[in-house]
Amino acid sequence: MASLGSNLPHYDLPDIDPTKLAEMVKERDEVGLRRFGGVEGVAAALLVDPQHGILGNEDDICRRRDKFGSNTYPNPPPKGLLYFVLDASMDTPILILLACAALSLGFGIQEHGPTEGWYEGGTIFVAVFLVISVSALSSLRQERQFDKLSKISNNIKVDVARDGRRQKISIFDIVVGDVVFLNIGDQIPADGLFLEGHSMQVDESSMTGESDHVEVEVDRRRNPFLFSGSKVADGYARMLVTSVGMNTAWGEMMSSKYNEWTPLQARLDKLTSFVEKVGRAVAYLVLVLLLIRYIVYAVIFFLLFFTFCISYLT
Repeated sequence: MASLGSNLPHYDLPDIDPTKLAEMVKERDEVGLRRFGGVEGVAAALLVDPQHGILGNEDDICRRRDKFGSNTYPNPPPKGLLYFVLDASMDTPILILLACAALSLGFGIQEHGPTEGWYEGGTIFVAVFLVISVSALSSLRQERQFDKLSKISNNIKVDVARDGRRQKISIFDIVVGDVVFLNIGDQIPADGLFLEGHSMQVDESSMTGESDHVEVEVDRRRNPFLFSGSKVADGYARMLVTSVGMNTAWGEMMSSKYNEWTPLQARLDKLTSFVEKVGRAVAYLVLVLLLIRYIVYAVIFFLLFFTFCISYLT
């Protein structure tokens, strides 16, 4: 069978809406897939030979990248130490402790004078300062280590078929239409469709928060959809890339991670919320104890003053 390179030396990409194609895969739209004529129909619409892949020359790669985008993700601006200091300072328990420290400092100076009255409140301020400093420095160090590891770990190599030849390329060089070879342990580099394979099982826990493997079978036209960020748990396959970069399910999750939680993120958030609630409860307890202390002092002072006044008048 001749490769696409010999059959289609000059061509224009068909008028396919990249957004609709990406949404069809992300929503597992089997009806929309059938309208394309199945996986084979999508491959034909993208001018892809399922066996030989795309042309793979510079002009072909540029056309596909211009129309469908690149398989890259925008990096958020780096966060400085001031950001983490402010973030740690705005934590609810920290704010409560600061309020307690201010009350303690005020009442202490009023009761014992500025020379000795600042000890208790000042100690709380110092403790809060140390907590904020350690938290901010730790977060900054983890952020920098994560950035370094991400740059190294994200630039993995994958096997693709281009113009009838199997070759290794960077995950960032994948374009829509690429035929990618997948084996056990591989990370799926983009959203796409199952072409052919054997006993294919995919671990989508990073996307859904579930630990069960999702079996992918295309022979029976059932669940041929593959998502970026998932991992091959069993079997092997070849996939047709239909969307890359921010148009993938992984890219959509990254762009909305501060607004929408995946089940896995929700579980982690519950744990974080529990720790925060414990810290908030301790802070509230300290505040209540301080208020009770000063209320008792005020009541005692009032009773003594009242007793003195009664004694003086009688």
